[in-house]
Amino acid sequence: MPRIERTAEIGWDGNVARGVGTITGDTGAFSGLPFSLPTRIGRAEGKTSPEELLAAAHGGCITMSLASELTQAGTPPGRVDVTCRIVMDEVEGGNHEIVASYVEAVVSVDGLDPDDLPGLLAKADEGCPFSRLLRRAGAELHVTGRTA
Repeated sequence: MPRIERTAEIGWDGNVARGVGTITGDTGAFSGLPFSLPTRIGRAEGKTSPEELLAAAHGGCITMSLASELTQAGTPPGRVDVTCRIVMDEVEGGNHEIVASYVEAVVSVDGLDPDDLPGLLAKADEGCPFSRLLRRAGAELHVTGRTA
């Protein structure tokens, strides 16, 4: 696989408590996604957060990795639905860190023995660069799945 680089532009106005920002993807796939501290730590109110974007990135990576593993096993998926929840919490010393990622996959696959799914999920997790990054950072990863 070739080297992959993607860029996002972030703008912020004001202090951290009352300021607001926007996140725009260089590809044009998303533009001007609003975020702020109050919507990051409280109710989202239609705004995003860095943690939500990380959940999307990790979930998307696992989804593609699982589709690849299923295909290589001779059982290409009809559909894979993944939910990813990122958890940020206060850690010793008062800092906040990403402490966990919970990934749940629901797979629609003809011919797949449900007993084979855990092993394929483990391989997909091992093959996902975001999983490796989160593990190196000390986050707990919980990757589970079931057939539809």
